[in-house]
Amino acid sequence: MELIIIRHGESEADLLGVHEGRADFPLTEHGREQAEKMAAYIAAKWKPDIILASTLKRAWETAQFLQKETGCELIAEPNLMEYNNGVLAGLPREVAATRYPLPPGGRPSYIPIEGGESELEFRFRVEYVLQKIHYEQPADGRIAIVSHGGTISKLINAFLGLPVTNETIFPTVDTGFHVLEIKKDRKMIRILNSQIHLAN
Repeated sequence: MELIIIRHGESEADLLGVHEGRADFPLTEHGREQAEKMAAYIAAKWKPDIILASTLKRAWETAQFLQKETGCELIAEPNLMEYNNGVLAGLPREVAATRYPLPPGGRPSYIPIEGGESELEFRFRVEYVLQKIHYEQPADGRIAIVSHGGTISKLINAFLGLPVTNETIFPTVDTGFHVLEIKKDRKMIRILNSQIHLAN
């Protein structure tokens, strides 16, 4: 099984300097151009059998470009949404830092942010998605996942079996993609955070 994990294109929140998370901003025109180029590249090099996508606008719109290019089925998967950042969603970063400062030493992984979810709950969500894919999709299939930076980092952590709480982060640029493979019970990382489709 191959997993093609893709981050959405540039969103309006990127230009506003606000916490995004569950704030539901659409793509910018530039983000749509990024998504169009990503879709053409993935369709040519890594055409999926099925696409699973977050239901937040920026990811869903990105996934629709890929669906249009490939013609394969697009399925909404709410568990692929970004970290539920509760009260921070949509707030300017400087306002959030003043109004909702982190506790000394940081927030414990089991304590949710106000109105949102904890790091442990977030990790459980992505573990659920990976298990669902494992049991519901063909072992020789290629699945595209269109999601968000934080969720993608958690997905790769879970794929590799890293501890629930750790300092390992896997960044993803706008429309960047990762290619992971499970073959005969061996897990392989073929590509991390590629943006080759935007090279020109």
